[in-house]
Amino acid sequence: MLDWKSIQDEYDSIGQRLADSSLAQQERIDLQKKVSQFLELLTLHKQITDLEKLITTHQKQVDQEKDPELKQLYIEEIDQDTTELKTLQRELDQLLYPADERDRRSVFLELRYWKVSIVEESKTDIGGYSRLIVHIKGKNVFKFFKFESGVHRVQRVPKTEGAGRVHTSTVTVAVMPEADDVEISINPKDLRIDVFRSSGAGGQHVNTTDSAVRITHLPTGVVVSCQDERSQIKNRARAMKVLQSRLLEAERERKEAEMSAQRKKQVGTGERAEKIRTYNFPQNRVTDHRVGLTLKKLDLIMQGDLDDLLNPLIDWEIDQRRKQGSLFEHLS
Repeated sequence: MLDWKSIQDEYDSIGQRLADSSLAQQERIDLQKKVSQFLELLTLHKQITDLEKLITTHQKQVDQEKDPELKQLYIEEIDQDTTELKTLQRELDQLLYPADERDRRSVFLELRYWKVSIVEESKTDIGGYSRLIVHIKGKNVFKFFKFESGVHRVQRVPKTEGAGRVHTSTVTVAVMPEADDVEISINPKDLRIDVFRSSGAGGQHVNTTDSAVRITHLPTGVVVSCQDERSQIKNRARAMKVLQSRLLEAERERKEAEMSAQRKKQVGTGERAEKIRTYNFPQNRVTDHRVGLTLKKLDLIMQGDLDDLLNPLIDWEIDQRRKQGSLFEHLS
């Protein structure tokens, strides 16, 4: 059971510490993040408490009201308030049992709703992509897209299939949270940077300078390239972001392996060999094998209607974190 008085006291205490002008910059940044989290938590708690009181008041009015029309109005008010209450409680759960600090970040998705831009691509001779890296920018992108890491199985009837047989193929997806500049330092001496002419379609890049950039991180052999922008400077900056994210993810996985972490890991673990989701186009069906969810709306999902697919995964993850307890439960 949460001690809301202790939470309020902790919030007040952090506020007092932030008033200290001698605080080191990094400590101030950490405290500002923490006070923001506490404020959001306390605000949600007040909204929930106020709404619960309102529902109780409306319920008393339903019990006492003799006019059928007014009684029905109060019942409708209760229904609306109850729906809103469930939404707020869901938001509170996500704060109390945060699945991952990286949820708030934009991501690089290796293989589209938020702002999407292509970083690197390799097309096939028959259309489509054999490899694709996109940058997806927006609020809480990683919170939703982290569930896409793994092997996706696709069942469809290709246009070239004359007999109507269903073909099965797989796509391996890696989702890497975008690294903050302060999180990982890269020695410029460890980099080899090559520039070359972008290979766009048609005459798009005719008469342009060598604007595409390839960066090799010599200690690890990680290679990234970007040719989406016309500016060499922009391509270099974007390629560096991808490199930082890859190195940060590799370091995170290394630390988790050393600690023998039991929680589900991101790409790079043995789980990559296991399919996480199946898309059956002939039956308009998608199945997520992690939570046993099957939806007969693949056409809508492919158009970006992802809520019914992703929300159960978020709930499942919150439930796992709830079993470990909330950090706020241990405030003294």
